[in-house]
Amino acid sequence: MADQEEDDLRAAMRMSMQPSPPEPKRSKPRDAPAGAPDVSLDESPDSKSRRLQRELMAAAAEKRMLATRTATATASAYSGFGSVSKVDKKEKELGLESVNLGKELSQEEANQLFSMVFGTEVSKDILAQWTNQGIRFSPDPETSMGLVQHEGGPCGVLAAIQAFVLKYILFFPDELGKVAPGMAQNLGSRSLSKSQFVASNNFASLTEDAKARALVRSMGEILFLCGDNKRAAVATLSVISHKVEGSEYGLKEEIIGKALEGLSIESGFDLQNILRVDMYTSQASALQRLEEMIPVFQSRMGAMLFLISALLSRGLDSVQADRDDPSLPLVTAPFGHASQEIVNLLLCGQAVPNVFDERIDLGGGMFLKGISRNVEVGFLTLLESLNFCKVGQYLKCPKWPIWVVGSESHYTVLFALDITVQDENELEERESQIRKAFDAQDQSGGGGFISVEGFHQVLRETSIKLPPEKVDHLCSTGFIVWSEFWQVILDLDRSMGGLKDSSGLMGKKVFDLYHFNGIAKSDLNGGQVTPGGETPVQRPRLTKLRVSVPPRWTPEEFMADVALSSGSGVTESSGKDTEVAKPEPSQHAPLVDCIRTRWPRAICNWVGDPPSIV
Repeated sequence: MADQEEDDLRAAMRMSMQPSPPEPKRSKPRDAPAGAPDVSLDESPDSKSRRLQRELMAAAAEKRMLATRTATATASAYSGFGSVSKVDKKEKELGLESVNLGKELSQEEANQLFSMVFGTEVSKDILAQWTNQGIRFSPDPETSMGLVQHEGGPCGVLAAIQAFVLKYILFFPDELGKVAPGMAQNLGSRSLSKSQFVASNNFASLTEDAKARALVRSMGEILFLCGDNKRAAVATLSVISHKVEGSEYGLKEEIIGKALEGLSIESGFDLQNILRVDMYTSQASALQRLEEMIPVFQSRMGAMLFLISALLSRGLDSVQADRDDPSLPLVTAPFGHASQEIVNLLLCGQAVPNVFDERIDLGGGMFLKGISRNVEVGFLTLLESLNFCKVGQYLKCPKWPIWVVGSESHYTVLFALDITVQDENELEERESQIRKAFDAQDQSGGGGFISVEGFHQVLRETSIKLPPEKVDHLCSTGFIVWSEFWQVILDLDRSMGGLKDSSGLMGKKVFDLYHFNGIAKSDLNGGQVTPGGETPVQRPRLTKLRVSVPPRWTPEEFMADVALSSGSGVTESSGKDTEVAKPEPSQHAPLVDCIRTRWPRAICNWVGDPPSIV
């Protein structure tokens, strides 16, 4: 069968190289070129479709051959191939308009890409997970702003995109206008006025157009972030050979679905055969292309194509240079989860493997690489609550109150409607300043201890004036532990650089957070009653949490005795004072442990099923 298709392709190429006959009058059918098979007017639709596909493939092949002979060296990978006018004429003769199929990867590039993502030994189950996950919004009205996950594995990619989608839906709803050619987008650099601090949670009112445009903006911002804001690669498939944006939605899905029938990616050879890449330096052009290709990203290959686009935007060599151990695959065995490097690439533009700030010098020119810049959306992880890692301030305190949340096996998203949830009062700012100075001297990878020399540097930078006996006590073991140092700061008067607060109420916060899990879960709250009883509905989960955060510098024992009704100085971003005076009993779930890595000792409450991060 494959040999027959190759013969057909060669025949089509030979036909395409024949001189074109004069254009006939409209009143007469065009004569077939010499040597071409006789095609009658009553040709069956299937035969005509196969013939047109072969001729268009031949035209594309001719385009590549002409590019090889005539193209000069250029940095613009998407600038076109050879004699475009002849190919365009061929397409017009066929009555079809083809997509710019883009650049074909070399076999070496394709092998490197496949090995980088999956390694040399990858199971078919993992490949199936990554080639059967589209980027699609939930049809459920309550979770309509969320991307749905059907397969395990690509959740890290979906969660990162979801975080950026929420940024646009929540905080820039008025900017989700149609992307116009030539429009300067300036992705990622946005600010809000005071009147826009609180977003709407009326997700059921979102239109499909608004969600699609939020998705386009989000994908474009991530890809340019990976490309140092200079370039963005958009990967698509050679089998998607005709534009589908002019078709109705159902027809688009049908066309793409048929094109993907039987398609699999099991090697670098498969990638080289079916992958095509366009590179853009113009944000407007990239957004326009992404808008055109949304149906392709919604297909079962969508998550994989977006990951490839991000890797190529960064550059394969740059991705490997970002990593501490480039010999390991980016998709981890045995379950096919996205590695931290993939998540970091999509959140901060660099495929570094760690979540602490900056890097740790191991000596001898060796470093452990962390996050080196401020980010738009952040990251929290259950692993920090288990003392397996330390998330730095860059990821913990992003520009927008949106966080990807990692567990041992899954990624979800946490967000707030009110951007003031991250605002700090005077004492919180002081605490952040001290902690940042301490972490800068911590060479243990987040272990929470520093050298005596580093400790004295912290005291100088933060203007803390400790009594000599306190300094001697803390330095007696040769290293200083954060928890012991912090307790001393809590007992030190503010006039000496400490955080001692006699009231115990300054800076208390109460606010709402929302948690979204895109993988379908049983939801008893939305269950449908049947004669056999209540049947759980399988759908993505959106949970609203009420969060109460006591001041972090107040001793726990003192806070337990504080009369909450006294409430002076309480800061509440949304809600009423009566809700502060009558708090609900604290509830617990693993998500609460993640929240407490951002807001220590936070008390969380929700209605219904507990939020799930798995």
